[in-house]
Amino acid sequence: MLAVRLNKPQFEYDIHSIVKAFYPAETVKVFEEGTKDFESDGDNPSISIWFEERAIRVNLSGTEHEAVLSRPEERPVVKNELKQLLYRVLSAHTGKELPWGTLTGIRPTKIAMQFLEENAPGTQNPMTEADILSYMQETYYCSEEKALLAIDIAKREKRILADIHYEKGYSLYIGIPFCPTTCLYCSFTSFPIFSWKDRVGEYLTALEKEIDFVREACQDKILDSVYIGGGTPTTLEPEELRRLLSKVRASFDFSQVKEFTVEAGRADSITRDKLRVLKEFGVTRISVNPQTMNQETLNIIGRRHTVEQVEEAFRLAREEGFTNINMDLILGLPGETKEYVERTMEAVTRLCPDSLTVHSLAIKRASRLSLWIEENGIETLHNTDETMEIAAEGAARMNMKPYYLYRQKNMSGNFENVGYATEGNYGIYNILIMEEKQTIMALGAGTISKAVYPDGRIERCDNVKDVALYIEKIDEMIDRKRKLLGG
Repeated sequence: MLAVRLNKPQFEYDIHSIVKAFYPAETVKVFEEGTKDFESDGDNPSISIWFEERAIRVNLSGTEHEAVLSRPEERPVVKNELKQLLYRVLSAHTGKELPWGTLTGIRPTKIAMQFLEENAPGTQNPMTEADILSYMQETYYCSEEKALLAIDIAKREKRILADIHYEKGYSLYIGIPFCPTTCLYCSFTSFPIFSWKDRVGEYLTALEKEIDFVREACQDKILDSVYIGGGTPTTLEPEELRRLLSKVRASFDFSQVKEFTVEAGRADSITRDKLRVLKEFGVTRISVNPQTMNQETLNIIGRRHTVEQVEEAFRLAREEGFTNINMDLILGLPGETKEYVERTMEAVTRLCPDSLTVHSLAIKRASRLSLWIEENGIETLHNTDETMEIAAEGAARMNMKPYYLYRQKNMSGNFENVGYATEGNYGIYNILIMEEKQTIMALGAGTISKAVYPDGRIERCDNVKDVALYIEKIDEMIDRKRKLLGG
C-alpha cells in the first residue's frame, strides 16, 4: 500500500487521483495526520503533504519540495498550485509524464469550450486557439496532443449543439437495468435478465408512472433528444419493447427531437423482430457494442456471444434500414496487446459503422475486474499511446471525426474515452450529458436526473439502484423529481 499523509484535510480526491495515476498498480490511501499511522511497504516512496499559510511542502522518500503560493486566499489557485507541485515531484521521481497532466476531472473539453465561448464576437480579451493550447499546457501540464484534441472536440461540439434548446429544452434518458450476463468490467446498474423475467412487466409499469410525471412536468419544454440505455434495453422481448416505445411516443412531442437512440448493445440480445420494433417507433440511432472482436477476450470478460454474432447483428441492423449505427470498443482489456486492437479495428472497419466510441478501460471497485486484477496482476492490462493511435487511425479511415470526450477515475493508461462519428451521425445526447448545459430527466432504476437552472446551478436527484426497491418506491422517485424541478 502507498500512503499519503496530510497535516490537514484538503483536496484529498485530487491528491489521490494524481498519485494513483503515477502508481496504478498500488493501493493508494490518503490520511490526515493523527487519524491513522503512516504506512509504507518499504519499496514505494512515502509521501507527506504539508499545507502552510503561504506555502505547500511535499516530502517524497525523505526529499522535500516546496511551492510558495501566489494567492493563498483563493482556494482554486491553491488547488492548482498543489497539483502542479505534486505532479512535478512525482514525474521527476518516476520518470513518467501523464497525457492529461494534472487534470483529474472527467470533462477536460469544458476548459476549451469555456474559452471558445468567451471568444464569441463582442466578448473582451478573446483567446486564440494557440492561447488555449498554451494555457492548457502551462496550467495543467497537458500534452500538446491531448490539449489539441480537447480544442478540436470543443469546436465540433459547439457547432453540433448550435440548435439545442438549453433553457427551454430538455433531454430524456430511460434506463433498462437488465443484461444477458454481467461483464467482468461492469459497474453499471444491471441485473441478469433471467432472474427478472417474471417482473419486467412490473418494472415497465413503474417506468410508465415516471413517464406520466415527466410528461406533465415538462410539457412546456422542448424535447431535444431521447436515449434508452442500460443495462441492455434489447434484453426486453419484442412485445415489451413495443409496450415501452409506444408509451414513450404517445407521451412526448417528438416534433423537435433531433436524435432517438436505443442502445441495442450486446449481440446476444439482438434479433430481427426487436430491430423491427425499434424501426417501427422511429428510433434513429442504435448501438451494437462488441467491446472487442477477439473471441478469447470476449470469453474472459463474460460476453456469452461470438464475434460472428456481432457481425450478424450488425448486418441485420443494416438490413432493417438503420443508417446510424454506433459500435463501442474498450482498450486495455485483459491480455489485449496492440495486435489484438489491430485485429478488432480491421474487423470493425469491414463492417463500417457510422460512429465509434473508444473507451479506455476503467477499473471500478464495484466490478469483478478488481478481483481479477488481484489474481492476475495489473500488468495484463495494456493501454498505450500506440493502442489509442490504432483506434484513432481506424476511425479516421472510416471518415470519422472525434466529437466528444470524457475521462473516468482509474482509467487504464490514464487516457480517455472518445466518440468518433461520420458527419451528421454525432451522438447528440452523449455531448449533452458531458457538457451539463441542459436538463436531463432520467427515468428507471439507478438513473440520475440533472436539472440545469437559468442561474447556472446544477442540481441532481437519483433513483434507487435496486430494481425491486425502484418498483416499490416509485412514488418516492417521482417526488424526488418534483422537488428537483421545483428548483
